[in-house]
Amino acid sequence: MLHTRTGNFPIGFRRGGGWQKDLPSLAKWATENGLGVIDIGRDVAEIAVAQNAGLQVGSVDLLEWQPMFSSDAGKRRESVAKNAEYVAQACAAGAKNFFIVILPEDAARPRKENFGYAVESLNALSPALEKAGGRLVIEGWPGPGALCCTPESYRATFKECASSAIGINYDPSHLLRMGIDPLRFLKEFVSRVGHVHGKDTEISADDVYEYGTEQPATFKESPAFGASAWRYTIPGAGGTDWPAVLGVLQSNGYAGAVCIELEDKDYNGSEDGEKRGILAGAQFLSTQ
Repeated sequence: MLHTRTGNFPIGFRRGGGWQKDLPSLAKWATENGLGVIDIGRDVAEIAVAQNAGLQVGSVDLLEWQPMFSSDAGKRRESVAKNAEYVAQACAAGAKNFFIVILPEDAARPRKENFGYAVESLNALSPALEKAGGRLVIEGWPGPGALCCTPESYRATFKECASSAIGINYDPSHLLRMGIDPLRFLKEFVSRVGHVHGKDTEISADDVYEYGTEQPATFKESPAFGASAWRYTIPGAGGTDWPAVLGVLQSNGYAGAVCIELEDKDYNGSEDGEKRGILAGAQFLSTQ
């Protein structure tokens, strides 16, 4: 099976759509090509399918996201209860990491208000995570109104949510596109990292000059999985210093996997292309 050279972390991938929906077939292809870990969705029954095929489960998606951050207190309580039940079932089946992006139900509300709803619900869910032996891994995708994307908002969240069951899905691609140093971020927050995505971002200095970072281009069409001056890529095609990243993880006792999340215009869109992209990213990481 493929592992990173630094840290000997197993390499896997985040499951996508299309041809990847057939999990038994996908798992067979993955193991035949040296991939030992898979991130799957919200179907608890699929945990056993992946494990029986010889794959570790890197993460599963938390059952509900936005309702847990609603302005409606009753809806928040109901969503926390649903998620707590799901966590217990998924952990019993062998999952540990629960992937989430902190997307408020109403992104138009003030960010401080939505932040309050978020930390309230995270603290309410923490006992269920702790009891089951699970961990929430928050990814900082900067979607509409998203919280927990920057050092400021992660730091504030961890100040309010002391439980070690609230952690990070480290994905340097999102940090790079926001202009945040992914290595400095990792050094500050490494103790909270529960899972890692192998994804990168290519930033064009010429396009930053041409279009800046605050407005979309008027005449240029943005690439798939990107914008005017940046695009997501497989590891090795972007700006992340992967040997340094893996070194920090190793030095701080990280014991998880690195899973390719394929969002790259050079590979996405066909079964053959996506297979090549996942394997190219995995092969690169195995040499780092």
